[in-house]
Amino acid sequence: MLAIFRKEINQFFSSPIAYIIMGVFLTAVGLLLWVFPDTSLLENGYADMGTFFNLTPYVMLFMVPAITMRSIADEVRSGTLEWLLTKPVSEWGVVGGKFLASWLLVILTLLPTMLYYVSLYQLGSPVGNIDSAGVFGSYIGLVLLAGVFVAIGLWASSLNDNQVVAFVLGVFFCFLLYIGLSALAGLSIAGGLSYYLSLFALDEQYRALGRGIIDSRNVVYLLSLTVLFLLFTANGLKLTK
Repeated sequence: MLAIFRKEINQFFSSPIAYIIMGVFLTAVGLLLWVFPDTSLLENGYADMGTFFNLTPYVMLFMVPAITMRSIADEVRSGTLEWLLTKPVSEWGVVGGKFLASWLLVILTLLPTMLYYVSLYQLGSPVGNIDSAGVFGSYIGLVLLAGVFVAIGLWASSLNDNQVVAFVLGVFFCFLLYIGLSALAGLSIAGGLSYYLSLFALDEQYRALGRGIIDSRNVVYLLSLTVLFLLFTANGLKLTK
């Protein structure tokens, strides 16, 4: 797993892919939060990062599948996956190494956004007038949500050998679990299922962490969902042998 992890990290940063994705993400989020008047933190009048944590998951819906789309699909297309699985490494080793590398890249992309917190901390009146507990709870939620998106993206990448299809499927399934379940729960036709649909919706779990109280139930759910999709991916690799 460690060898796969190192290989993926070196491959990410030896090509412009990682830098382009990180640059596009930070530029898009920066414009939304500091330039566009409808979503600008400066126009809000309050030292609050709620806008950032509301908008960032939607950007991640596209960013994470863009990172993971080639992880397994490219290996299948080039024929290196079969060769890799003949080595003394299990399917979990391959999936785990690729998952950790992609997850780390997302975390490194989110890390510079801590400057937004520092800026609002200093701009607050008085200085430090910001809900720090809510901010750090939301960051933990973002990291865990990113883990779920990465696991979904890897699974989508394992379904075929086309990177574009893997990207589209990754965006679709991330969108479905993050927004789709909540939208279905709001429909009258959902009936008695509304409560359960909203309970399993990713956005509800994510927002719960943003309240500043780290509930173990939310953490366990997000981690369990991540492991579930990694299990799907590992089982899919077994079928390729």
